[in-house]
Amino acid sequence: MLKDFSPQAAFMGVLVAFVGFASSFAVVLQGLKGVGATDYEAASGLMALSLAMGICGIVLSVWTKLPVSVAWSTPGAALMVTAGIPVGGFPAAVGAFLVCAALIVLAGLVRPFGRAVAAIPAPIANAMLAGVILNLCFAPFQAVAFDATLGLPILVVWAVVAAFKRLYAVPAALVAFVVVIIFGVDLPAGAMASWAASLAPPVAFVLPAFTLPALVSIALPLFIVTMASQNIPGIAILKVNKYEPQPGPMFAVTGLFSALSAPFGGHAVNLAAITAAMCAGEDAHPDPKRRYWAAIIAGIGYVLLGLAAGAVTGFVSLAPPILIQSVAGLALIGAFSGSSVAAFQVPETREAAAVTFLVTASGISILGISGAFWGLIAGVAMLGLVRVARRG
Repeated sequence: MLKDFSPQAAFMGVLVAFVGFASSFAVVLQGLKGVGATDYEAASGLMALSLAMGICGIVLSVWTKLPVSVAWSTPGAALMVTAGIPVGGFPAAVGAFLVCAALIVLAGLVRPFGRAVAAIPAPIANAMLAGVILNLCFAPFQAVAFDATLGLPILVVWAVVAAFKRLYAVPAALVAFVVVIIFGVDLPAGAMASWAASLAPPVAFVLPAFTLPALVSIALPLFIVTMASQNIPGIAILKVNKYEPQPGPMFAVTGLFSALSAPFGGHAVNLAAITAAMCAGEDAHPDPKRRYWAAIIAGIGYVLLGLAAGAVTGFVSLAPPILIQSVAGLALIGAFSGSSVAAFQVPETREAAAVTFLVTASGISILGISGAFWGLIAGVAMLGLVRVARRG
């Protein structure tokens, strides 16, 4: 195995870890807080997810000798931003995380169940994801309205870098965010001392609770967007690069690591899509059989970054919340545009996709269950009606 190591793959692994963490950790923090986590619990969740996806990526890459990149569920975190605090608070959300993990394991081990998940119409799943993301994508522009001197530099840096190299746009916006905090935000007395005290790795064990509203409004939509937007595309990325992965066992392993992270606040880890393309492409190494080292190094990087989650969260808390929300929103603009195009591309499913998108984006909550679930139900019902009418 050591004979396959190369500096080129190691460099790509370091880049993957930085991009994967920096481009979406803000979404994770906002998502965990959206379902009731305190700042410390959110930091613990960020650390647990980083450790889980780092170790999981190492295990899968060593086991399969494939460049298997693992990430936290960014669409799932975005979903939680709008889900609302469930009955039972954050412990109920943690219970939902565990149920989601069990469903992922089930999808990997039981083929009919996995096929049933894959049978959810792609336009409906994409429309639900677009509806979930929409409100957070408003944040960069709301930040400019809140304070142009703080919000505008972040937006401008993102736009300029995105025009030339999209991959580095969100990390560049994150750098602008740090500069804005240092030079533009009036920090209260003792703020830096408080931040220094947060350098120790945060560990918060949350005893899970299980409530029906949390299971329906968090666990089920989280499972669907994680499978449809991350796990299935992650397998597709490997196949495009001429690898032959076994989806079932890989799904099951990511579900297992999701379950291990859940009691410490982690919502879900899954096969990556964007960073998977980085690890599996020629830039990682000319020889496809040696690219798995990029995923191993990325996993080590995620573990190290996870141990610094307390410092990251403590620093972020020094800024007005709208600023970190703006970074999170910028991180999701690409996902919003991609899911929107996929949702409305096919004329035959356009009405159903529109219903799913609008119901989800409306933020309605019925019987304590969030709009993402009702959007999915409404879209599937509309699709069924359209198909019945056309047959008639």
